[in-house]
Amino acid sequence: MMSRVLVLNATFEPLAVVSARRAVCLVLDRKVEMVHSTDRAFRSEKRSVAVPSVVRLSRYVNVPRAPRRSPNRRAIFARDRDSCQYCGARAETMDHVLPRSRGGQHTWENVVAACRRCNASKRDRLPSESGMRLSRRPAPPSAVTWVELAAGGLPDVWADYLLPQGDLRSA
Repeated sequence: MMSRVLVLNATFEPLAVVSARRAVCLVLDRKVEMVHSTDRAFRSEKRSVAVPSVVRLSRYVNVPRAPRRSPNRRAIFARDRDSCQYCGARAETMDHVLPRSRGGQHTWENVVAACRRCNASKRDRLPSESGMRLSRRPAPPSAVTWVELAAGGLPDVWADYLLPQGDLRSA
């Protein structure tokens, strides 16, 4: 399995997640410097290059803010840590807090992960009408959540570069 590498801007802000092969090419081209490496290496006949875990761009890149992404199941479940936002059980479905039948939109602020039981008992009502309460107010995922989705998880080495940005993995 090919490992993933966190790419930081020159200012140590997270930018992207790339394959280990791409990261090694960037290191060899001197476009990035290796911040953390793994215990593995790419080898050729004359050279051995450690496989990076975190790299930093040599020059600052101004990145325009991405347009807002639409909610999707994978991101909703990642944002809500695969748990029902009503009871805390393992989530299996998505629920519109303000039901679409009552004018609710398919937005980050209106969609939460829910277990089948809570979703079925809430039906097309508001949580307050169903005697339910959200564990936290839904919001768009943080940058850390997007990085986690791209990488398929957050290696411990990346925590120093991601968590200070305002997201806690245990939240």
